[in-house]
Amino acid sequence: MGIARLLAKGWIVFCLFAGAHALRLALMTGVPLQSSSFAIGICAALFMAMGLLFVGGFGASAGHSSTPLLERLKPHHLIPGFNEAVFMAFVVLSFLNQALVAPGVIDRGAAGALENAAYFILPGQRALVHALEDCTLDGGRAFAAAFAWLLAIVYLASAVSRLKLQAGLIRLEAGERVQPLGPTLRAFLFGTVAVVGIQFLFVGSAYPQLNCSAFADITGAVLIGLAPLMLAYLIVAMLASLMAVAPEKNK
Repeated sequence: MGIARLLAKGWIVFCLFAGAHALRLALMTGVPLQSSSFAIGICAALFMAMGLLFVGGFGASAGHSSTPLLERLKPHHLIPGFNEAVFMAFVVLSFLNQALVAPGVIDRGAAGALENAAYFILPGQRALVHALEDCTLDGGRAFAAAFAWLLAIVYLASAVSRLKLQAGLIRLEAGERVQPLGPTLRAFLFGTVAVVGIQFLFVGSAYPQLNCSAFADITGAVLIGLAPLMLAYLIVAMLASLMAVAPEKNK
């Protein structure tokens, strides 16, 4: 997967997820659905278009291809693969859990067990819980984070089993058109960003740096519900790029 395509997909998911939470928070404050949905939809569309314009300019300028963009766009480019479909389903599940389930199942039954397991295994979960305790905030946020990490781990385990297929697709794409960055440099960039994400999210270095107000708005919702899944998706892209760089063994 190229950097431009990864950025485009990530930006679209981020805008949709943040827009959905913005609409949820607006409805919670009593703003009518008609006015809030229109205003938030316009803002989300503008942010999405701005990011896609930047990403498209990066891909077009670095591709060095004389073929127009619309001619290079094929129908199969618009169809998500299995990994992408699973990722989007998990993003929707994480949002629904944040919005509808987590606030009502604080420390109850299976929710409490999942929170305790995540607290024991994940340093980032412990950092988040301590930050929420310092801010006297919960509202299901700890369970929402634990559920998002569970989805991220399941997605990562599922996608790793298909790394060879994804690496083969990357090799085919590299043979069809000139890539803006070499495969080795692309894998290095993916790895660098993944290491930073692991430090901030999995280790939890980002949570103590946030103000208490951030956990109550869209910033906290995105970090808790979406960031773990985005990190897992990036790790899969990094591993597939590394496997695509490695020479294939002759059987």
